[in-house]
Amino acid sequence: MQMPEPNPSILARKGRIVERLLAVLPADRVISDEAETRAYECDALTAYRCPPLAAVLPSSTAEVSAVLKICFEEGVPVVPRGSGTSLAGGALPTADSVILGVARMNEVLEVDYADRIIRVQTGRTNLSVTGAVEEEDFFYAPDPSSQLACAIAGNIAMNSGGAHCLKYGVTTNNLLGVTMVQMDGTVVEIGGAHLDAGGLDLLGLICGSEGQLGVVTEATLRILRKPEGARPVLMGFDSNEVAGACVSDIIKAGVLPVAIEFMDRPCIRATEEFAQAGYPDCEALLIVEVEGSPEEIDEQLGKILAIARRHDPVELREAKDADEAGRIWLGRKSAFGAMGNINDYMCLDGTIPVNELPFVLKRIGELSKEFGLDVANVFHAGDGNMHPLILFDANTPGQLEKCEALGAEILKLCVEVGGCLTGEHGVGIEKRDLMVDQYATADLEAQMAVKDVFDPPWLLNPAKVFPLASSEARRVVRVAAE
Repeated sequence: MQMPEPNPSILARKGRIVERLLAVLPADRVISDEAETRAYECDALTAYRCPPLAAVLPSSTAEVSAVLKICFEEGVPVVPRGSGTSLAGGALPTADSVILGVARMNEVLEVDYADRIIRVQTGRTNLSVTGAVEEEDFFYAPDPSSQLACAIAGNIAMNSGGAHCLKYGVTTNNLLGVTMVQMDGTVVEIGGAHLDAGGLDLLGLICGSEGQLGVVTEATLRILRKPEGARPVLMGFDSNEVAGACVSDIIKAGVLPVAIEFMDRPCIRATEEFAQAGYPDCEALLIVEVEGSPEEIDEQLGKILAIARRHDPVELREAKDADEAGRIWLGRKSAFGAMGNINDYMCLDGTIPVNELPFVLKRIGELSKEFGLDVANVFHAGDGNMHPLILFDANTPGQLEKCEALGAEILKLCVEVGGCLTGEHGVGIEKRDLMVDQYATADLEAQMAVKDVFDPPWLLNPAKVFPLASSEARRVVRVAAE
């Protein structure tokens, strides 16, 4: 994956830049030693690495503002970083950039149960937001698989979802306001503790912008009352296509489960060896969960099970208690760790119309054979957010390149059937050169014009989202105009 050449002028001024950063941050929060910066050389897309010029760890909005002002004045690119769990290379640095990590910004600033909001610093982890309110029977709905580690900052940057987004929506549906620092250090407030802000939908612009427009330091989030109860059911099928058809029929029937999760045989086998959840021997399985009162749950599951039976399942297992429900979810929650235990893999993230699931799953199987690489499928089936895992050997020359080529074909397939390149992982560097397959030149030009407004010198999160040739040409022009 090509990255821009570092600016030699910035590298030559490293000492002065670090000295200026040390003037606004304590010494233990400015990392410039070459060996120590290697901790920040990649995120969860570990195939690509590049140590940054330096890394800084501010603890407040004021400190973020001071850091960005210095970098703006010095012309230094800045790469915002949450917890480094990005699977798309969203926090990959360049050699002349400063990593701005928000991990130390993890405080709860305000909780208002009457208005059902919580305001937090964005370095706080996803799961700990629920942890802060669960004693009052509230929760924060978006639940990406990495929720134990991922930061709210990254969730906002990538508009993350999770298993329960079918009913509750993704981050943008649960984000009410942000405090954001622009590249020149200006602090702005967008949205707030209310349902809809007046004027332009700037909050919708910020959520999912992948650190291209500013650094979000605080967030006002929607919290919800915990449901009265929830119950999952596990369904096993003889083929991926039949399981996909079952998902499509559930959605067509107008039933709204809180989650529909899909796993195929390679993933079932790996998770069973890893977690021993007691999954059936089948080609594909679905985990469908509904919630509400006991009567509501029984009514919804009755409809869902009737639909499933029409597809001749090899097994239907309805959780009878909390222990059995936990075991049904155990394998799904362990899936990514289980796959990593047996092979290197690249996790894709494409979204398709639900009615296209049977065709796309069949076509992925065909592409897998064409490229000679196994693909395991585990994903949020209810909203068509697919996460194919391409298995490869990182130590075999040429395997990574073959893996990327297969991944590109799968993502193009998603676009061809009416979907898009990403559902929640973002574009990052992984999909930036595929943006031309989804967007016309005029569309990309309009998106880059928005960045011109928020980040005129194009210093924020370089080499991400837009095709590299386009973004570098834009950056050079904007810098020359300054």
